[in-house]
Amino acid sequence: MTVTDTTNQDYSQLLPDRHIQRELFICDVADAVLKDIMQHMEHPFYSLSKKPDTSIRRYEHNGHWLEITPSVKGLATIYDKDILIYCISQIMAKLKRGEKVSPRVRITARDLLIFTNRGTSGPEYDALEEAIDRLAGTRISTNIKSSDSEEYHNFGLIDRGQLMRKPRSSDGKKGRLVWCEVTLSDWVFRAIEASEVLTLHPDYFRLRKPIEKRVYELARKHCGQQHSWKISIKHLLKKSGTRSPEKRFRQMMRELAAGNHLPDYTLQLNDDDMVEFTNRRTMILPVIADKPISIRPETYEQARLIAPGWDVYVIEDEWRCWMASGPSETLHDPDQAFLGFCRHWASRKQAMLPG
Repeated sequence: MTVTDTTNQDYSQLLPDRHIQRELFICDVADAVLKDIMQHMEHPFYSLSKKPDTSIRRYEHNGHWLEITPSVKGLATIYDKDILIYCISQIMAKLKRGEKVSPRVRITARDLLIFTNRGTSGPEYDALEEAIDRLAGTRISTNIKSSDSEEYHNFGLIDRGQLMRKPRSSDGKKGRLVWCEVTLSDWVFRAIEASEVLTLHPDYFRLRKPIEKRVYELARKHCGQQHSWKISIKHLLKKSGTRSPEKRFRQMMRELAAGNHLPDYTLQLNDDDMVEFTNRRTMILPVIADKPISIRPETYEQARLIAPGWDVYVIEDEWRCWMASGPSETLHDPDQAFLGFCRHWASRKQAMLPG
C-alpha cells in the first residue's frame, strides 16, 4: 500500500504561482452538464495529450450514449478548458453580484493568462488562438431518453470565437493578441444559469501534468465534501480518458500518491488495486456559530430517495454554494434544510425532462 500524509500537502511539486496578487473564483461545469443530460454518466470531454487527437470518442451506459467528435485540428485539450473555466468564473461572479449576463464573454488575453497561471510571453498568446479553434471545432452528440421517446442532440463546447490583435510588425509578423470574445453554447450557458457548477481549488492551475488535472476533477466531483471515495484502478483509467496502458497508469497513480500534492484530497493506491481519495478538509464550508455545517449519514440515504438517480454529493455541493452566497441567517436544522433543497432539485430536474 502506498501511504500518504493526510494533512501536509507537498506544494514543492506544484508549478510556481506566477501571479500571486490575483484572486480566483474558479468553477467547473462540464461534469454537471453531462450529468444533467444523462444520469450516472461521466466521460472525458478533453484530450490529455498535447499532440493533436482526431479520434472520435464514444461512451454508452444503460441505453444512453455520448459521442465526442474533434475537428481536423484535434480534440479540445484539458488546457483549452482553462478558457471555459475563466468564462464560467466571470459569469458566476456577475450572477452573484446581481448583474446581467449573456453567453458572450469578452476576454482580455493578459487577464486570462494571469488567471490561469500561465506566462505572458508571445507563444502563450498564440496558444490561445489555437485553443479557441479546438474548442469551437469539438462537437458533442448524445441521446436523451424519456418514457416514450428518444431525442438526439448535437452541440459544441463554444458556438464561436473572435480575436483582436495589434497591427502586424514591419517584418510581417502577427501582432500580439489583445482580446478574444467567446460565445458559449446554449448547453453550457443554461448550466451556469442553473448554478450547476463545482468550485475548484486555485492550485488546479498549478498542477503540472494533464493527468493530475483530470484525476483532481474526478476526485472533486465524486468525493466532494465526503470523507473519502474509492474507485478501482481500471474504472479510474476509463473515466480519466488517458490513452496510457493500465500498467503505466497504475505507476502514474503511485507517483501522484507519493508526491502528495493534489489539492483538496490525498490519494493512496491500495493492495487490492483500489484508489482511495481522502478529503484534506481544505474547502471552505458555510458555518453556523463558527462550526462547519455537517450532515448525518442517514440524511444522505433520505436524499437518495427524494432525488433518485442523482449524485447526492453533487446536490450537496450546490446547496453549500447556495448557502454561502445567500444572506446570513441561523440554520436550526441543517439536515432538514438540505432535504428541502433536494426536493426542490428533484422537482426542477423533472420539469426539465423532455415529454
